[in-house]
Order: sequence, then structure tokens, then C-alpha cells
Amino acid sequence: MHYLALSELSILLRTKAISPVELVKHMLNRINALDPQLESYVTVTAQRALEQADRAEREIGSGRWRGPLHGVPLAYKDIFYTDFALTTAGTAIHKSFQPTYSATAVRRLEAAGAISLGKLKTTEQAWTEHHPTVAAPKNPWGAELYAGASSSGSGVATAAGLTFGALGSDTGGSIRFPSAVNGVTGLKPTWGRVSRHGVFELAASLDHVGPMTRSAVDCAIMLGAIAGADPADPTAVHDSVEDYQAAALRSVAGMRIGLPRVYATEGVDPGIVAVWQAAAKVFEDLGAIVEEISFPEWRNAASTWPILCSSETALTHAATYPSKSESYGSALSALIDLGRSSTAMDLASAQHARLEFSSRLRAKFSNLDVILVPVTIWPTPTTAATADILQISPLEDLLRFTCVFDSTGSPTLTLPGGFDDRGAPMAIQLIGAHFDEAAVLQAGAAFQRATDWHSRHSRHFP
Repeated sequence: MHYLALSELSILLRTKAISPVELVKHMLNRINALDPQLESYVTVTAQRALEQADRAEREIGSGRWRGPLHGVPLAYKDIFYTDFALTTAGTAIHKSFQPTYSATAVRRLEAAGAISLGKLKTTEQAWTEHHPTVAAPKNPWGAELYAGASSSGSGVATAAGLTFGALGSDTGGSIRFPSAVNGVTGLKPTWGRVSRHGVFELAASLDHVGPMTRSAVDCAIMLGAIAGADPADPTAVHDSVEDYQAAALRSVAGMRIGLPRVYATEGVDPGIVAVWQAAAKVFEDLGAIVEEISFPEWRNAASTWPILCSSETALTHAATYPSKSESYGSALSALIDLGRSSTAMDLASAQHARLEFSSRLRAKFSNLDVILVPVTIWPTPTTAATADILQISPLEDLLRFTCVFDSTGSPTLTLPGGFDDRGAPMAIQLIGAHFDEAAVLQAGAAFQRATDWHSRHSRHFP
């Protein structure tokens, strides 16, 4: 039962075919048995999960059904405040931090009846590398494979059947990379669609909060619970929250999908290009109007993204860096140092590049519903090779399909799209217009009804 889609599980819980209590016991036993190998969890909140399961069983049994998340076990990236467990952000400086309240997104999921299994590992403060004191999660498709950053634990636990969905965050690709390499579905909503209250910041104007699940429909269900205005976060928009689950059931016949061929193929591994082309063919066969498009010049926006990110990260850490720099890992230290050394003119130039690219991308959606692109330029690397890749590849190339859409705040959906000859997952990505999560979920769910990449799991963890 641990590999059921959340949407499938919900029906079984509502009809009492599965007991929430027995389900949680099964999940806790699976975590205890497998997570010592995978190392995806920081904390397992077993007692809370069992108490919530008992409450859900009584409520469902008496006809008080809260909705599709009622009785569903979930887990949260360890940058989300929880008043029932430590929130370390993968750092040494916050290793003993116990919040007095829970993040809005966590509270909303629990209010919808979700059961909290625990907290999942993150790279240090959601940047690129795990703190030297933290063991990185292992990719369930192969222990030697990169597990992604920064929502690594969320990707691994969801892929290995240790949770039915997870919360992640994305500043430069941190939902999309772990989703792509672990073979799960990840939604980065529009910036402002989901409250960031009670979430450790990396770079506030770039940080996005979203779900990581096994399907687009599951992402739609979780988004429906966490989206919407929040008095505690003035940047959370007041736009109405759609019925995303209903949108995910719609056909894509007549939907307009743009293919930016040069952007998606130049300097990209042929295997990644083949997966992207095959996905376009699936959409065409489903009746979508698929057409090649020109794409805005992206390099300036990508190459200046580190200035935006590092400057805001330096501000986030002003109280503890450099005064406690000995407690920081080298990667996060380097990012903060870049931000502290950047000038006002550097930041202004980066902001201009951000605004120009955002405007040009927004114009593309005047006659398109979604844009189809890859997620990475390379197949899933080994963990050992990742450090070398980061050293020799320009950051704007590595992040070309991710960071620019954090700068614009655009909604994106990452979907499993196939496997390479080693059996490692490969992925595609859908980009939508601002606050049109319904369109990317509609397209993604249709793709998944026509393919089965998202329903496969690693033979190492049956």
C-alpha cells in the first residue's frame, strides 16, 4: 500500500477499506526498516502520527470526513517550523531550535486531516550541500546516484514509499532537482501562491513552497490545502484558490504548448533531449496544439541569479555570519561571502536582468497555456561526480531550466519522463503563466494518464 497514489489512498481511507491506524503503523515500520539505508528523515514523529491516525479513524468512522487528505501520512522538509519537533534547517547553528508554532503550510495540511510522519533532511539552509555533520540521503534508484538538492529528503522519502507526499521548497531548483533525479512529481507554485510563514529563508524573493508527490493529481490535492492568503505572510496573494484537483482531470485537447527548441536542446545531453521530444509527442497525440516557439534570452537572467540569491542569503544570515562562521559549511559560507561582497550596482544590474526576462517570458503566455522544457542539462550524475560537475560547469548552464523560473516566480511542474540506460530517472518540466497552476496540473495529469513513468518505483525498495 505504500506506493499508492495519494488520491487512490484517499478513496480507500474514506470508504474504510484501509484503517488510518494500521496504515500509519505500516509506514512507521517501513521507515524503521528502510530509512537507516536511505537516511531521508531527520525526525520521525511516531507518537503524534499514531494519535492523529486514531483521531482520523474515529472521525472518518463517524462520517466526519475532512477531505482528500484526511488520514493521509505526509512529511515535511526540515525548514518548515513545527511546534511538535525540532526544525534544524540542516544546519549546526539551528540544531536545537524548537519553534513555538508550526508553519502555515504544515498547519493547513494537518487541519485538512493529514498525518505528520516527521521531518525530512535538507541541505544546509536549503542551499546546495549538506552540512558536514549531516549524512546526505541516498537515491533509492541507486545508492551511488545523486539525490538532489535541496529538498533531498523529500524526494527520497516520496520515491521510496516512506511518505505519500512531502513539502519542499525551491529557490533555484530545490523542488525540481530532487523530483527529477528521484522520479517523483514536484510542483513549484507561483511565488506568493503559498504562504512562507514559518519557513526558514534562503532568499526571500526567490523562495517558493510546494508539494512533492507521486502524481500531478496528488500535487493538486496538496496545493488545494496549502494555497491562499495568510495574514502572517503579507506576500501571500489574495487571489482565489481554484479547485486544482478538478483542473487535473481535464483534457488537454486544444491546449497550446510551446516548445523552445534552441533553449531546450543546445548544450543538453541527447538523452534528455529525447525524453523532452517524446513528451511533446505524447501531448500532440492527446490533442494539444504543440508548436515551436522562440524563447527570451535567458543567459543574463541565469548568470545574475547568484547575485540576487547570495545578497538575500547574506541578509538572512546577518545575525550569525560571520560572527558564527565556524558553524557553517563551505558551500553556504561561499554563497554568503558572495552576497556580502556584491555591490549595490551588482544587485541593481541583476534586478534589471530579472525584470527584463520576466516581462519577456510573461508575454509568451499571451498565446500559450504552458511551455515544455527539460529540468537538467545532464542525466542523473553519481554523487561522486556531482562535485566535479559543480566545479567545471558554469552555474548558469547547470541552472538554466530552474533558476530563471524562480526569478520570474512562475509556476512549474516536474514530471518523470523516462529512464536512462542505467535505470536512473529522467524528467520533463511544464512552465505556466503566473497563478495558472491549474494549467500545468491539467497538462501534467493528462501526460501521466497517458504514460506510467510516475507509477514506477525502484526494485531495491519494493
